[in-house]
Amino acid sequence: MIASLHGTIEALGSDWAIINVNGIGLQVYMPTSTMSTLSTIGKEVHLNTHLVIREDSLTLYGFTSAEELGLFQTLMRVSGVGPRLALAALSAMRVEQVSMAIATGNVALLTVIPGIGKKMAERLILELKDKISAGLLATPAAQLAQENSDVLAALASLGYSVSEASRAVATLPPTSKLSLEAKVKLALQYFASK
Repeated sequence: MIASLHGTIEALGSDWAIINVNGIGLQVYMPTSTMSTLSTIGKEVHLNTHLVIREDSLTLYGFTSAEELGLFQTLMRVSGVGPRLALAALSAMRVEQVSMAIATGNVALLTVIPGIGKKMAERLILELKDKISAGLLATPAAQLAQENSDVLAALASLGYSVSEASRAVATLPPTSKLSLEAKVKLALQYFASK
């Protein structure tokens, strides 16, 4: 098993990079969060990796943090979720957002991820909710995310990315008894002010 690698970036693609490790170029697939940290060819990089062995291929997946790698491996334990779908989840949302969506049972937020439909989102929640909930330390954060999950889903349906929607929701008053419509209007004001 290749658990990590340290080398120099030789080439960059849309979701992969070739990392030269002591004269050997390894193609590593990564989520967009990791790809955004790899800005220039020639830069040194250290990645936590996961090697997927198939009958006809060896594919290496890389992550800048142990949390990303851990969630990637956890997602792949669910039947029907392969490395590409797990990578898509980490490309669409931060680790905390995916974890919070699963822990709070937010099907609408999970279906924003390309390749995850309602049934797959429900399966992820069913199989991983207890495991991920046990790992979350901040219960108030989980409650806050549950309160605003409808707002996140509404913003996502309007075409905003999950990260944009999350930033807008973070600006909402913490103990607000507002209606869903009022919360969405406040969140949209965040975008208008930018």
